[in-house]
Amino acid sequence: QSKGKKPLFVQLVLDNIWSLYEAVMKRDKEKIEKIVTSLGLKIGARESRHADPKVHLNAICSQWLPISDAVLSMVCNKLPSPLDITAERVEKLMCVGARTFDSLPPETQELKSAFMKCSSQGTAPVIVFVSKMFAVDAKALPHNKPR
Repeated sequence: QSKGKKPLFVQLVLDNIWSLYEAVMKRDKEKIEKIVTSLGLKIGARESRHADPKVHLNAICSQWLPISDAVLSMVCNKLPSPLDITAERVEKLMCVGARTFDSLPPETQELKSAFMKCSSQGTAPVIVFVSKMFAVDAKALPHNKPR
């Protein structure tokens, strides 16, 4: 950057997104048309003529860079395989609160091996894991409270 050169990510990704954003917000029809045709997109007349430029920008971006495909591919590539889970982790997932794995009923303890195999056979038990995340202010976390 000291020589006036931009990082590769900026050159290949951010500059393209920024030029699209500027063209749509300034309503530069020639530049928008050039971008849309070079990307091979089909934008409806309704979105193109909308009074709010964000609608037009959203229509272009949703076809060019669909968020659902990006999130799904990221999850598939980055999340570890369920087959790589450790026995200790399975026990933690199966226990709630202060309960220990040994205190669970024997039928539930037998599910541990099925949980680790992740079998899709018709005879394998169906196991569903439900998780819910709550947004909590960082100041409310115990390690951030003043003493």
